[in-house]
Amino acid sequence: MDTPTQTSKPNYKNTLNLPKTDFAMKANLSQNEPLTLKRWDAAGMYETILKSREHAENFVFHDGPPYANGAIHVGHLLNKVLKDIVVRTRTMMGKKCAFIPGWDCHGLPIEHRVMTDMMAAGKAEKLNTLTEDQRRMAVRRECAKYAEKFIKLQAEQMKRLLTLGDYAHPYLTMAKEYEQGVMEVFAQLVEQGLVYRALKPVHWSIANQTALAEAELEYEDREDPSVYVDFEAEDREAVLRAFGLDPDAEGLESTPSFMIWTTTPWTLPANLAIAAHARFKYSLVRVDGSLTVIASELVEKVTKGAKAERVERLAEADGAALVGLKYKHPFCDDSILGKPRQVVSAEYVTLEDGTGLVHTAPGHGTEDYQTGLREGIEIYCPVRGDGTYDDTVPEWLRGKSVWDANKMVMEHLRDSGHLYHSHMFTHSYPHDWRSKTPVIFRSTEQWFIGVEQPLKRGGGTLRSMGLEAAEKKINFVPEWGRNRLRGMLESRPDWCISRQRAWGLPIPAFQTSDGDVFMTAASIRAVGKVFAQRGSDAWFTEGPDKLLEFYDGAKDPDGPVGLKTMDSGAHAGSLTKMHDILDVWFESGSSWNSVLKQRGLGYPADLYLEGSDQHRGWFQASLLPALGVTGEPPYKTLLTHGFIVDKDGRKMSKSLGNTLEVEDLLKQFGADVCRWWVSSLAFENDIKMDIGFFKTAGDSYVKVRNTLRYLLSNLQDFTPEKAVAVGDVSKTSIDGWMLGEAAKLKREVAEAFEKYEFRTAHLKLYDFCNDTLSAVYCVAVKDRLYCDKADSRRRRTTQTVMWQIAELLCRLLAPIVPHTADEAYRSLWKDDSRSVHLTSLDDVKIDYAADAGWAKVMEACETARKALESAKAAGIENPLDAEVVLPDPKKELDRFKADLADLLGVSRVKLDAAAEEGAAASVVDLRSEPRCERSWRRDGTVKERADGGMLSDRDWEAVQSMAQ
Repeated sequence: MDTPTQTSKPNYKNTLNLPKTDFAMKANLSQNEPLTLKRWDAAGMYETILKSREHAENFVFHDGPPYANGAIHVGHLLNKVLKDIVVRTRTMMGKKCAFIPGWDCHGLPIEHRVMTDMMAAGKAEKLNTLTEDQRRMAVRRECAKYAEKFIKLQAEQMKRLLTLGDYAHPYLTMAKEYEQGVMEVFAQLVEQGLVYRALKPVHWSIANQTALAEAELEYEDREDPSVYVDFEAEDREAVLRAFGLDPDAEGLESTPSFMIWTTTPWTLPANLAIAAHARFKYSLVRVDGSLTVIASELVEKVTKGAKAERVERLAEADGAALVGLKYKHPFCDDSILGKPRQVVSAEYVTLEDGTGLVHTAPGHGTEDYQTGLREGIEIYCPVRGDGTYDDTVPEWLRGKSVWDANKMVMEHLRDSGHLYHSHMFTHSYPHDWRSKTPVIFRSTEQWFIGVEQPLKRGGGTLRSMGLEAAEKKINFVPEWGRNRLRGMLESRPDWCISRQRAWGLPIPAFQTSDGDVFMTAASIRAVGKVFAQRGSDAWFTEGPDKLLEFYDGAKDPDGPVGLKTMDSGAHAGSLTKMHDILDVWFESGSSWNSVLKQRGLGYPADLYLEGSDQHRGWFQASLLPALGVTGEPPYKTLLTHGFIVDKDGRKMSKSLGNTLEVEDLLKQFGADVCRWWVSSLAFENDIKMDIGFFKTAGDSYVKVRNTLRYLLSNLQDFTPEKAVAVGDVSKTSIDGWMLGEAAKLKREVAEAFEKYEFRTAHLKLYDFCNDTLSAVYCVAVKDRLYCDKADSRRRRTTQTVMWQIAELLCRLLAPIVPHTADEAYRSLWKDDSRSVHLTSLDDVKIDYAADAGWAKVMEACETARKALESAKAAGIENPLDAEVVLPDPKKELDRFKADLADLLGVSRVKLDAAAEEGAAASVVDLRSEPRCERSWRRDGTVKERADGGMLSDRDWEAVQSMAQ
């Protein structure tokens, strides 16, 4: 007898619309991003994007040039990614945003490194055998090679950060056409009467033997001596009479001294005056038997600090009474001054520190210099460029270093009895940004741009114009940048623009045979034409006749009379070239002309974006020349970011071992994760960086990527031709709610991008992906996507919404994670020839508002989830085993009923119109009812079907459709 065959249960897995996509779960960014870069390069992506925006509104964004010195660091990572997000957001918003990356090529950092290398290679002796021009050219050739090497390296590293720009045609400050543009700016400032040459004290680098600007200084703590020195009065009786005392009175036989205070004993050989404040009170004091003059308010502080045993105030006088009193230098004679030294009046004297009597050396301080000019005192500087004294000082100091002199001067003063008190103290002191050595103030002949001289065309001074621009014409992001820039403009001195180095753009000045300096706007332009043809090396390889071949003295109203007949350089033989070069900040600060104007990009720029240090650097160096030439600031908006510090707030430094290398970050995390991290920052302040922060950013990125992947995997059988009209999507459906949330996301992220609030955009995108999409919508529609008929209207409606959201997310994410967004976009369209970067945000038309009642629905769902959580105690672990009863006394939920079960993940939802106001949701156990073997639902329609399976009506219909 045969045994009957057991009928097998149906397997419905193959009937489900299971997700499928080529968009990988694992990003493999470090391997895949370089392939994307190759594809973009092959497609000419930058040029193609610009062409696609050919007739769009311009957004003029100008790159501040990094220095072509070394590999990029984490500061570049922050700066360049922020800039690229700007470029890409503006482009995505339909604007044309050309971006020309640039490099600062000249200057001390490169020359210092090259000279160090040349010395180490034993080339110093050979350099010393060359003429001055030959030596400079040898250095310049090596510097150019060095700059070219790092421009190439940095460009590749910046491209690896997925930045978009015209890397085929960058701007280089050492390029011929750029140099001519700088010369034109310089010429126009000369025309306005703003450029002058003078003997003035400037910050001087002993190590590099050149003047430095404020922007080239770094402040470091340094220990220095603080000394109180008695300068004996020349006329005892005159001092006593100034204090209203009888010179013949008993006890006043000794000669009083004026006690000065200084933290730079090495400048005492250059002392030519003592400054007092005319309105302060000064006391004649007997301190341990000696008579001395000190500001009345400071007597106690000074004598206590010196631990004086006996202090007696004898008389008091106004500072004005001291003016004109003469004194003797402790160890120098009067031969330099030509007359006795004396007390002068100065408003800058304060009572905060010291004695109220200020040691004045006009050759070694800005305020001292101004006093010297006012009083007719010689601007005397006995210190040479190498930091040693010349032969005008006492013999025991000649040839000595100023730093060695501090101790020597103190010992001499102590031995002679002039040193009242001294102690060491630590303070913040300016250092050369390259050699890291302390700088000094030293008077030398330099070129300056005056900030207080009125422009010849009128309109005020550079300072007044700059302050007005900062107040009224420039937007600041963040707003505190306004006061920062304004404060720096208020206090800044005239701009020293000359440097005594080889690697830079020459200041085209000549010296005539009678010692005068020849440089006019016309001669500068003539030399500029030579530079445009043969580069600035011509200054060192050619004579004045060739350099002035385009100069016509007869047409130069400012030229010297003796050169009026000079035509095409024919009579330039009497001239000698001078060898100062321009401050590199002036070069980079002229980029608005050499780039924006010369290349026709537009002026002024809509935006400059740099670190907060550039308020005293490039922002200011650009503003002042632009105001002098055009009368308008070169930018409409300044965006400032902070500095990268370690997790403990310390400056990143290799010596501290707390640096992170960009190359390592890219290998470990990929550019998109690094960019995702940058977009998460509140960049207005200093930014803490640690490897753990990138790991956190990587986890966050994965969640966004997986959300994209889920959308794409459920669109494998969908094309736009199958879409439902967005206008036909019910406002009370879960799809309608999702469209409303997407429309809101588009508005809010676009607004954040517009305001440069990238962190806001980042958070909204993340929350949308992680919460709105993943935790709510995708969970709610999973059943219909998997189990509905493939072409059912409900499923196609959801796919339509998912397509719209995928399109939107690709565009909104594209400025931040350009590789991932492009990868997802190509997967969405199943077309590798497409690129999201050639689209715009306006292409996604989501102008949709969902039913206002959705807020009530979400509140009701929250109470229902609490009830479901409580039902677990009764054994209802799976929400599909439950029916939720929602109180609806006002019938506010009735119109949303179709999607409530999906939204809660339960099999059924019942609305109780008879419930009392404020009643709680309840749960009904459905485990006794049949369960669908395909969708696991217990919706009340489940029964045995013809194939022997237990299916709901919906699932049976889907199974039958696949069999047909």
